[in-house]
Amino acid sequence: MNNPAQLAEGRGTGRSAAQIAATIFRRHGIIVAFVVLVVILALSNQFFMTWNNWTNIIRQTAINGVLAVGVTFVILAKGIDLSVGSIAALSGAVAASFVVTPDPVGIGMALVAGIAVGTVMGLFNGACVAWLKLPAFVVTLGTLSIARGLVYIFTDGRPISNLSPEFLWLGSGYLFGIPVPIIVLAVVFAAGWFTLRHTVFGRHVYAVGGSPHAARTGGIRVNRVVVMTYMVSGLLAGIAGMILTARTTAALPQAGVAYELDAIAAVVIGGTSLSGGRGTLVGTLMGALIIGTINNGLDLMGVSSYYQQVVKGLIIIAAVSLDVSRNR
Repeated sequence: MNNPAQLAEGRGTGRSAAQIAATIFRRHGIIVAFVVLVVILALSNQFFMTWNNWTNIIRQTAINGVLAVGVTFVILAKGIDLSVGSIAALSGAVAASFVVTPDPVGIGMALVAGIAVGTVMGLFNGACVAWLKLPAFVVTLGTLSIARGLVYIFTDGRPISNLSPEFLWLGSGYLFGIPVPIIVLAVVFAAGWFTLRHTVFGRHVYAVGGSPHAARTGGIRVNRVVVMTYMVSGLLAGIAGMILTARTTAALPQAGVAYELDAIAAVVIGGTSLSGGRGTLVGTLMGALIIGTINNGLDLMGVSSYYQQVVKGLIIIAAVSLDVSRNR
């Protein structure tokens, strides 16, 4: 028979093993989920694991990934941004107006205009939330409608087509054999990761999300941090909107509809807490890949887009439930 010391040692080892397993799942659970998803889809369709299909998945994920990086900043600071889809459409339309052939003004002006529109819309959101103390949900919901209305006004409800080849290169071109949207996503992700991990502003974002009162007591200018997070979100929505316009070869008034839902879903699935102050861009990137993989896999399986919306909705609810459980 085992003596009491051996039993105690066994119980201690069991607790340690359980704690280690829980820690691994908490830190790397999304990677495990992604691997399981890939295995299931690979067994379901013979074309899923081909190189061309994966290139297509990452290219399609790029737009949502860029949007999700910006939304991550906002949610980390205890906010929410429902307007990124409409801001992307507006930015793309404004940028497209500069590069209509046969007399394009120039790709440089188009890029500056698209980014400027997104940044200004983000500044509007941030000012209303931080300085006017309006609820972020209401403000960004209103901006969603405002930006969408401005798109229809600016385009007169018609697509802006005949875009210059230089602009279309943003969506369908290659650089060093890599699709340009993937390169843009990589640059945006790297810049966002560095900002959150190695800059004062990044630390302030986490501090404000963790406790705005404590951050303010510690000397952090909370309102300025909040405004800047919305500006980052708007700027990246502008970039995503131009890529989307280039990929569709025209600025469509209905572009970007419901894109904010996929962006928020990517952030939440990636483990960023809706309560603010906790999350990483690595998780957001994995969340965007999971959504892109699900969309692609279901398309290959011939599943209707209506059912895909149901699946994504269930995933969002499950991710939020996990977040609530962690907080408790």
